[in-house]
Amino acid sequence: MTAIDFTHRHAGHCESGVTASLLSHYGLPLSEPMALGLSSSLTFVHLPFVKVGGFPLTAYRMLPGSIYKGLRKPLGLEMFTQRFRDVDQAMSALDAQLDAGRPVGLQTSVYWLPYFPPEMRFHFNAHNIVVYGREGNEYLVSDPVFDQPQRCAADALRKARFSLGAFAPRGLMYYPLSFERSFDLAGAVRRAVRKTCRMMQWAPLPFVGIRAMRRLADSIERLPRKHPDPRYARLYVGNIVRMQEEIGTGGGGFRFMYAAFLQEAARELQQPALSEAAERMTQAGDQWRQFALMGARFGRSKAAVDCAGIAQQLRVCAEHEAGVYRLLQRA
Repeated sequence: MTAIDFTHRHAGHCESGVTASLLSHYGLPLSEPMALGLSSSLTFVHLPFVKVGGFPLTAYRMLPGSIYKGLRKPLGLEMFTQRFRDVDQAMSALDAQLDAGRPVGLQTSVYWLPYFPPEMRFHFNAHNIVVYGREGNEYLVSDPVFDQPQRCAADALRKARFSLGAFAPRGLMYYPLSFERSFDLAGAVRRAVRKTCRMMQWAPLPFVGIRAMRRLADSIERLPRKHPDPRYARLYVGNIVRMQEEIGTGGGGFRFMYAAFLQEAARELQQPALSEAAERMTQAGDQWRQFALMGARFGRSKAAVDCAGIAQQLRVCAEHEAGVYRLLQRA
């Protein structure tokens, strides 16, 4: 049996939770909201030309890996990362790290993790977990979306680490090597906030940021004209809500987490303007949850298609977020 003294932490989302837990274990106490905020990983992207399950990709955060990669500059973080071509080599490398007393992060597929309830398993290849031990044929897993540590059979973990498709993990394993234990928090917060504001307000492509939200609202409003079958509209909107509420892209949830980042930064740096922005971002998160509720009801209803109302709620979300970024620009 190999078991490392690792503190499991329940988190809002997988990669932000794993990153914060690993850094805290290796000697840099960091909250999950601070990991998200300092990495500038909050975004909104809608790519009509990239299909997931037959529908356009909608994402509410940066690409998988962006959180720990985004902390390289503000924290001086050097992260060991390794991918594999061979499954046996990947499992042997994992065992070697555990034998050396190192808990590691892994990228996996939700579908093959047996501790997920069957109704929650789907083919999403960018789910991050921490493995901190091994007992017999089972691995000890700290999965941040569960409130308690889990166990995963070796055969299941092999499949989860080498699932195919979009964002195929290819056995990805990572852990911190070094970082600055005392860094310029004020400077890091200022640079991270400015980066997020620029991306959300002035991204050069119309598929990113506030413009992307408004373009998507227009697309939803046109659905009944372009696709007369109401089933398509329900599936289309349902996919957007699923990406927001069930997959690691976390729409409303990441807005609340970013608000928590701004609150923490306001408290640490004594900047009331950040506290006001945190309140406004919380209100934006509330609007995203309202959008998700409307979309979910629409997807399950057999009533007439109300794409105009859903589109209008998305425009409300866009306006709330735009107000937050304008406020942060002046802070």
